[in-house]
Amino acid sequence: FASIKLLHILGLISFSEDSVEDELELSAVRHRPEGLEQLEAQTRFSRKELQILYRGFKNECPSGVVNEETFKDIYAQFFPQGDASTYAHFLFNAFDTDHNGSVSFEDFVMGLSILLRGTVQEKLIWAFNLYDINKDGYITKEEMLDIMKAIYDMMGKCTYPVLKEETPRQHVEVFFQKMDKNKDGVVTIDEFIDCCQNDENIMRSMHLFENVL
Repeated sequence: FASIKLLHILGLISFSEDSVEDELELSAVRHRPEGLEQLEAQTRFSRKELQILYRGFKNECPSGVVNEETFKDIYAQFFPQGDASTYAHFLFNAFDTDHNGSVSFEDFVMGLSILLRGTVQEKLIWAFNLYDINKDGYITKEEMLDIMKAIYDMMGKCTYPVLKEETPRQHVEVFFQKMDKNKDGVVTIDEFIDCCQNDENIMRSMHLFENVL
């Protein structure tokens, strides 16, 4: 998963067990995270894991928050053969749950908990939020196409050398037709989850999609 790579880039997995024994040092950080106990209750990470995650996060992001440019830089390293900037923009917005233009440690850990250890239902809700670009509670065909195009652009010509320009649109047409059960031109979260859970092909595509998260 790219989310695992994201951890490596932020230095979150490279710490030794010994380094987590000290308490969090928050004095020099502009954005102070909420208490570990609260985050432990809200996520599927242990206290020790949260300490490791925070040390890495603070090491790479001394201000205590990640901005969109950092996300773009990270994904450019993962996918040098393509253009990851648009997908990184969409992904950043999915992590930035309060839409204030930055991803705090809490935002990051909450999203990571779902992506790495969440149930299928939780992951699908998170994916729906990613596809729902304007956050109006519905996915339109154009929104789905924007995400799909961004993924194809990121994977690059090397990965998909024989793909034609219309391929993303063809995939979206098939997906959307299956998901939009009542044919009203938009996909609700219930339609999205129901279709993904009951269609093997779409679930396989979702697993493929997870590889770029």
